[in-house]
Amino acid sequence: MVRGKSYEDLRSLCKGVGARLSGSAQAQMAVEWGKRKMESYGFDQIYLQPVMVPHWERGNKEVAWIQSTSGDAIPVDILALGGSIGTNGLLKAEVIEFKSLDDLKKATKASVQGKIVFLNQAMNPADISTFKAYGGCYSIRGHGAVEGAKLGAVGVVIRSLALPEDHFPHTGSMYYEDGVSKIPAGALSTISSNELSKALEKGKVTLILEMDCRDFPDEPSFNVMGELTGSEKPNEIITIGGHLDSWDAGEGAHDDGAGIIHCLEALRILKASGIKPKHTIRVVFFMNEENGNKGGHAYATWAKKENQKQIAAVESDRGGFSPDGFECDGKESYIQLIKGFAPLLAPYDLHHFEAGYGGVDISPLKLHYDGIPLFGFVPDSQRYFDFHHAASDVFESVNKRELELGCASMAAFVYLLDKSL
Repeated sequence: MVRGKSYEDLRSLCKGVGARLSGSAQAQMAVEWGKRKMESYGFDQIYLQPVMVPHWERGNKEVAWIQSTSGDAIPVDILALGGSIGTNGLLKAEVIEFKSLDDLKKATKASVQGKIVFLNQAMNPADISTFKAYGGCYSIRGHGAVEGAKLGAVGVVIRSLALPEDHFPHTGSMYYEDGVSKIPAGALSTISSNELSKALEKGKVTLILEMDCRDFPDEPSFNVMGELTGSEKPNEIITIGGHLDSWDAGEGAHDDGAGIIHCLEALRILKASGIKPKHTIRVVFFMNEENGNKGGHAYATWAKKENQKQIAAVESDRGGFSPDGFECDGKESYIQLIKGFAPLLAPYDLHHFEAGYGGVDISPLKLHYDGIPLFGFVPDSQRYFDFHHAASDVFESVNKRELELGCASMAAFVYLLDKSL
């Protein structure tokens, strides 16, 4: 809290490199940034692990308008969803609105054919866990284009998966299905979604949009790894990490710049404090969590092939907000283990120690290491979806003190985990 490096390291990543979409020049610069940072902190071993990643580009800035029968056109906020095809010029079609993906699936082909589907499902504000609210409407983003295309739609736009009402559209991965026509897919800001829905209440509405996005062949990239070698059991590894890539709309400050900084700073704190871990602690900056998780799968496969003994993994990928605690995806004995940390960490306002989720990047380890416990850092989630996958996810949105608290929490948790396993 007094001598930390985290805030300036995050500033360096966000302002010096910026957004880091897999396959981009910025992603490669981020790899070089990560390697230099680990070298500057004197970790025992530093690796670059090759991995092939998708390469999708947004292209020219998307534009869109809603047009009523009077002919007046009103501009709206839009971002292409990650992986979408472009519109090949202006796309202009009548809009049909649905409140959920299930409602779309029940529609007739005659009602949807030749139209742009508008999936206007809001995140549930009654859910205390914003991640539960996000999961409740994730399907409109992931699968809306496929279900729309099955009924003959020419495009799909969704209400951004976000809680605040503002002008920031939120991107994120969407998927196509073999044998189903590919149609363009975008996200409207919550305010623009409200405007479109109100216009539809008055009668027929046309949406006009242009998106220039496209796919390219996969690109070579890297996971960035650094270690503190274990003093007693160096062949047993605790992996900690987050993802280095981000979407291209902002600077990836919360998602997941804060997460990799939590883990980088935790390892730096342990080394600077003169602590010799019992097991080898390895920090990994995973590449390509956002649109493929190629880094996570490559790491798990490599670790197994090298006959490494992975005994636990910890991930931070929920933003740089004030820390609440940690969750465990593992056997009851591991859940009870972290519950035993609660009295030690209660003075630092850490109270959330229970069963839950580890993280996307570390999840492939379960395919190769039966019974491995995965732990997830849990900060306060209430503001996360203000910034998630949006242009507002910039360095200035991260509070210095909250980030430092998260780094200290990660260091303390990893220290206790190392002593207890």
